[in-house]
Amino acid sequence: MRLTALLAFLLLPLPALAETPMTAAEFDAYVTGKTLTYSQFGTIFGTEEYLPGRKVRWAFTEDICQYGTWYEEAGNICFVYEYDPTPHCWRFWQEGDGLKALSVNDAPGSELSEVAQTDQPLSCAGPDVGV
Repeated sequence: MRLTALLAFLLLPLPALAETPMTAAEFDAYVTGKTLTYSQFGTIFGTEEYLPGRKVRWAFTEDICQYGTWYEEAGNICFVYEYDPTPHCWRFWQEGDGLKALSVNDAPGSELSEVAQTDQPLSCAGPDVGV
């Protein structure tokens, strides 16, 4: 009886951590040349433009843009931005028609979800606005 219960438990779907993380090559192929908007807990979290050469422009909603780069480390996709040299590492995977991302510092359930995608550049507020 216990063996049957254990086998039934092992066959249950696993949480987001069990999703197959994207490799750097897969991530690069998916994002380069696109601007993706992410939500968390049903609210827009921010938007990131993925430029060639693993460069990015990121903005939290209605905030100034930050330039940065990304790289792969230990199977995670890590970002470093001009105003914060601390790496921010994430696991990305495809789910449905978009990306999901979970920070290595967060628990399952706090994933970001891709909610919009465009090939248009990120519209930046603040210092990036030209004269």
